[in-house]
Amino acid sequence: MRSIILVTLLAVTIFAQQSQNPSPMVEHTRAHPRLKQETPPGRREKLELGTLFIPENLKSKPRLPLFIHFHGGVWLPEVAAARAGNTAVISIQLGAGSSVYAKPFADQKLFERLIAEAESRAGVKFSPITLTAWSAGYGAIREILKTPENYSRVDRVLLIDGLHTGYVSGKPGPQESEIETDNLQIFLRFARDAVAGRKRMIVTHSEIFPGTFASTTETADWLLGQLGLKRRAVVRWGPMQTQQLSEARQGGFLLVGFAGNSAPDHVDQLHSLPDYLRWFK
Repeated sequence: MRSIILVTLLAVTIFAQQSQNPSPMVEHTRAHPRLKQETPPGRREKLELGTLFIPENLKSKPRLPLFIHFHGGVWLPEVAAARAGNTAVISIQLGAGSSVYAKPFADQKLFERLIAEAESRAGVKFSPITLTAWSAGYGAIREILKTPENYSRVDRVLLIDGLHTGYVSGKPGPQESEIETDNLQIFLRFARDAVAGRKRMIVTHSEIFPGTFASTTETADWLLGQLGLKRRAVVRWGPMQTQQLSEARQGGFLLVGFAGNSAPDHVDQLHSLPDYLRWFK
């Protein structure tokens, strides 16, 4: 028996020391539908950063809703805005990695200039303002919210499978991982305001485990722990034939967990953007 235990412990140790492989790029257990790439009719204005799009079907008013989307291309947020029918959008695509999105907004005045330029070009005021990001785009939202004036102006935040941070030791586990929380504090503050009904916030996550940095599941668990909220297990279809497994909801805060640990599962959530925008209603 002793030898069996030693062999088992050795096997577990060796397994724990193995490096994490990337999430698979294919997944065949269910369909992964995609939005059709198209150019919806409407008005487009190039800005200092990104492109403003006002859908043709958006009724002209002195004040219009606006969401600013980070990462995931330009056409997809425009399709989402056209389908929503009640909002303009600024699409910002800068490249790969959260630092690419965070760096421009180290200039604390950039967000203010961006909104002012968009309002000048459109001839309207934008309100409410929603920040949305998929994957690495969360880096921009983090930096924007750190500036008090920006924080006050942002009404809603949507994080699509993209709230990440590092590990304190530089690597996970092997069981419960200790994650770095400094860069999560501004999201926690916004989440608390959402729970209290002062803001609106939606956070979604998959089951992808990157290995070299904290997963969206781990950051979601930390966020819920800080808020004192617990998940409710659910089994139902979500947008784009995703499979929802859990949710936590209080006040203006909603966190939703989906099945899937592959790249297609990650992209499913990006293509669910039009549905997530409707959830704010």
